[in-house]
Amino acid sequence: MSFTVAIDGPAAAGKGTISKAVAAHFGFAHLDTGLLYRAVGRKTLGLETLSETTAAQLAAELTPTDLERDDLRTVEVAQAASRVAALPAVRQELLAFQRAFSKRPMGAVLDGRDIGTVICPDADVKLFVTASDEIRARRRYEELKNKGGRDSLAHVMAALKQRDANDAARDVAPMEQAADAILLDTTNMVIDVAVQSAISVIKKRMQDQG
Repeated sequence: MSFTVAIDGPAAAGKGTISKAVAAHFGFAHLDTGLLYRAVGRKTLGLETLSETTAAQLAAELTPTDLERDDLRTVEVAQAASRVAALPAVRQELLAFQRAFSKRPMGAVLDGRDIGTVICPDADVKLFVTASDEIRARRRYEELKNKGGRDSLAHVMAALKQRDANDAARDVAPMEQAADAILLDTTNMVIDVAVQSAISVIKKRMQDQG
């Protein structure tokens, strides 16, 4: 019997790290759905014009290799991902893949921005992971710097705020906390504590379900 965990939230709040740790702890499969949009966004860089049809075609042509690129976490790609994520045809291309993944018999953890509201509205556990803008910007800045990035902290902060605004305001599947999702604010949490908090929530739900 499948067990689905949906983890949503803005960039650099910790949802990716928490999701991976939770999946490893329970032996569940893990999907970072944001990478799907980042990979599509990466493919659009350099195009003089971008139509919804073209973006949808790029989404349909995604391969596992596209998700393994080491340049998907840049500010430029994040902004491109936000643009393509607002296109209904792109989201439709990726919808079936994500829903099928969520039904894996040994359990699945999916993290993104619309997992609990659109992709898996019937998920067994829903978490919304967030943190203050300042903490998220600092985390992303350090991550990029460690990979050789040269973006300033101010640039990273501005990019995060712009993406948050874009993702929350889009007409299709906006980023928002599901009504039945549990809020996990990691602003003042070290990652180990955040992971254990998520694990405790999931364990309790499993016990409640018998």
